[in-house]
Amino acid sequence: MGNKLYVGNLSWNTTEDSLRNYFSSFGTVVSARVVADRESGRSKGFGFVEMSSNSEAAAAIEGTNGKDLDGRPLRVNEAQDKPRRERSDYNNW
Repeated sequence: MGNKLYVGNLSWNTTEDSLRNYFSSFGTVVSARVVADRESGRSKGFGFVEMSSNSEAAAAIEGTNGKDLDGRPLRVNEAQDKPRRERSDYNNW
């Protein structure tokens, strides 16, 4: 298991600080990021939290998945690497 977590179903009011504070009760939070739309700056409703160890990440998943933050039940699991696009996709223009 990795120590980077995907956090889905975030409220648009959730900030990186509130996300960090929420997960800090399960261990040391290395980073917390709420993903925002490039144009509007508004939250896309998901983010990532990196814990300092795999055991802390497992405890955070167990303790937060399905639990309420800012009025929304969170969906928390281990983050998966984003698939890379083939460069040839850009050559078809």
